[in-house]
Amino acid sequence: MAPGPTPTVPALPEEADAGARLQEWTCPVPLRDHEHVILGHGGGGRLQAELIEHLILPAFGGRTLTRLADAAVLDAGRGRLALTSDAHVVHPLEFPGGDIGALSVHGTINDLAMMGARPLALTAALIIEEGLAIDVLGRIITSMAAAARSAGVEVVAGDTKVVERGSADGLFITTTGLGVLADGVNIGPERARAGDVVLVSGPIGDHGIAILSVREGLEFAGELASDSAPLHELVAAMLAAAPGAVRVLRDPTRGGLASALNEIANSSAVAIELQEREIPVREIVASASSLLGLDPLYVPCEGRLTAIVDPGGVEAVLEAMRREPLGVEACVVGSVSDGPAGLVTGRTGIGGVRVIDLQIGEQLPRIC
Repeated sequence: MAPGPTPTVPALPEEADAGARLQEWTCPVPLRDHEHVILGHGGGGRLQAELIEHLILPAFGGRTLTRLADAAVLDAGRGRLALTSDAHVVHPLEFPGGDIGALSVHGTINDLAMMGARPLALTAALIIEEGLAIDVLGRIITSMAAAARSAGVEVVAGDTKVVERGSADGLFITTTGLGVLADGVNIGPERARAGDVVLVSGPIGDHGIAILSVREGLEFAGELASDSAPLHELVAAMLAAAPGAVRVLRDPTRGGLASALNEIANSSAVAIELQEREIPVREIVASASSLLGLDPLYVPCEGRLTAIVDPGGVEAVLEAMRREPLGVEACVVGSVSDGPAGLVTGRTGIGGVRVIDLQIGEQLPRIC
């Protein structure tokens, strides 16, 4: 079979001399005076946003990357493809409800799904630390393969490297995902409009609290497990229920729901107000967060999504979500307005209003 056309992104005039610009580039704004990378630079909050804005984007440039979407949409000549890459450094490697192997599959599938794409295939690169127990590695690889089969996605290529003791904390996994978009699907973080409605697919914070409980040796009354799961079937049902109504999708991983909505508000130049009483949080997660001094809005999820939906399609989308196993508890949690661009606020249970900003540091490092 002759090879098909190579996926391309139309070149922009300013991209032609990107290499020359890079040679003379300097960071335009100090990264909060940090001379070295700290964990907060990977936490999904303000430090990571500054690192991307002032260091990474000026170097690579390009219209596609600067959208800061979950995946890039590429013109393949006879259709559109979505392409994404994700690195996984979660600690511990195994946790209630999952492990780094299944998480790497779910996380990459979800990045494709957040663009409305149907996943086609994955690749995986393993960086294994010398000394990792073979039985642990075997369990993780088996779990990873089972997660891919269950989601109907094949792992088609990969790479394996082994590094010296102390270099990789057991195992790091990098996955790349390729997906295809149907005609008419147009989803992106810049598409929210005043009057739109904010949905979540279910309770938030399960993943972060489950990992923290194992990491810190904490025990809570009740079952606590990660929500790690692939969301592409849920997204497909949403898109089919009300074509064109879903404007934005995000899976609130690092930085939680708060960071995801801040990114959307900034990309779309809109304001978002949450009704905090309507946001579903399991009692055990709320109790554990209160005990540990955490705000569930900033605690990561790995099997939940937030959606910005045209008001005319909300009921149809919600009905479709609630028919899916991963959307049974879907609900409306807020609205979009033309207020101050980039502002996210929360109306509390007692009627007050608070600003929900990006966090400066890292609340829960090594969470995905």
